[in-house]
Amino acid sequence: MQFSIRTQSPEKCKTGCLVLAVQGGENLTRAALAADKAARGALRQALAGGDLPEKAGSTLLLRGVPGLAAERVLLLRLGERDKYDAAAFREAARGAATALKALGAKDAVLFVTDLAVGGRGLPWAVRQAILCIREVFYRFDQLKTQKKPAAAALAAVTLAITGAPVTLQAQAALREAVATADGTDLARTLGNLPPNLCTPSHLADEAKKLAQQYKLGIEVLERRDMEKLGMGALLAVTRGSHQPPKLIVLRYAGAAKSRKPLVLVGKGITFDTGGISLKPGAEMDEMKFDMSGAGSVLGAIRALAGMRAPVNVIGVVPACENMPGGAATRPGDVVTTLSGQTVEILNTDAEGRLILCDALSYAERLEPEAVVDIATLTGACVIALGHVATGLFANDQRLADQIRAAGEDAWDRVWQMPLWEDYQEQLRSNFADMANIGGRPAGSVTAACYLARFTRKLKWAHLDIAGTAWRSGREKGSTGRPVPLLVRLALRRAGRRA
Repeated sequence: MQFSIRTQSPEKCKTGCLVLAVQGGENLTRAALAADKAARGALRQALAGGDLPEKAGSTLLLRGVPGLAAERVLLLRLGERDKYDAAAFREAARGAATALKALGAKDAVLFVTDLAVGGRGLPWAVRQAILCIREVFYRFDQLKTQKKPAAAALAAVTLAITGAPVTLQAQAALREAVATADGTDLARTLGNLPPNLCTPSHLADEAKKLAQQYKLGIEVLERRDMEKLGMGALLAVTRGSHQPPKLIVLRYAGAAKSRKPLVLVGKGITFDTGGISLKPGAEMDEMKFDMSGAGSVLGAIRALAGMRAPVNVIGVVPACENMPGGAATRPGDVVTTLSGQTVEILNTDAEGRLILCDALSYAERLEPEAVVDIATLTGACVIALGHVATGLFANDQRLADQIRAAGEDAWDRVWQMPLWEDYQEQLRSNFADMANIGGRPAGSVTAACYLARFTRKLKWAHLDIAGTAWRSGREKGSTGRPVPLLVRLALRRAGRRA
């Protein structure tokens, strides 16, 4: 699907479908008013029938409207004026995309300026419109032998504006959004792949493809490399698996060499049985999504490289399986991490923090400006925040504020949780420097506190995406979050706010 942005008059648009916005009641937006005037009131007459519900995202399709060059007109409800916010915008954009997906139109024109949310500006509206449309049109059917034919052949979408020339900021927002959508699609596809296909080696191969396509630096550390380094925690997790572990280091250099990189560390457990601390069988298939942090790192780097962003970013992905077996790590085992600290493994299902602690210690060697790790780490975070907000923990408040602002900008939101020393007592061990779990109380907090012990020399933040990385139920699948957040964070840190 191709996206473009240009100034147009709605009544003159020769397109398969013209999307025009309507607020509460029959309040036509600027472009819709112009189209209605050319159509001699046909739009208002259609609305008078009461067939367009008040809910944001509702649509009403009209065909052969007199006075308009478009084959079809799709009236799109924005919701009530006093309740129209960023959430309503996204509902409206998704509603338009869903309707377009069901049509046979080959192209569409959407007057994005009429959808803009007060205070957020045109670039924001452009980014969100494209991301919502791409989200609706995403399909994962490559493993089905009986593929359903696409209901729509929509090949081109024009984001139209009225009364002003297209700004450089708007054009940049379009390029950013398309690249971000490409990165998000990559993350979603990696997450949706079954664990017999998306193995640690597959993640490494995908990283190599990105390196070749975008001329990135890449290094893949094998088991023997990790043994030489002393990554005892990461190696403990992979002992029960026949799949070899990988530590992927992917480098994108879009800024001056003197600029220190932002390092993104993504948890890459390609399947998590819990190990000897075996999970219940129900819904264990969803543990293929436990590499969503890794997928988001690869997706974010693809996006940034695709738009040639002026940033330096390094992705570090520890990838392995967590399986039971005769060689698997046992509860009660003590291992030595890359940092030299020892850990008593009380629960082998708390494996994400074990691979991350060694990856974070490795990241310190990269001399980063800041480090952000992304992980489907704890079920406790799902209980705390549900499936709306990602859990945010940080040892640097300025970095935390930057992530929160980027999340609001991307509408990929986070909620900051405490990282107080008071919680560290729960990780006390009689036999090692620390235990890998702290009991049921504040489970997401103690997991972050564990990671904090390996980041004392870093400006570091931790994103617990256990509740936001995938959906269960009928719409089961990867969401691709938090790729939009990571992209916006990197760009905003480079001074690109619009």
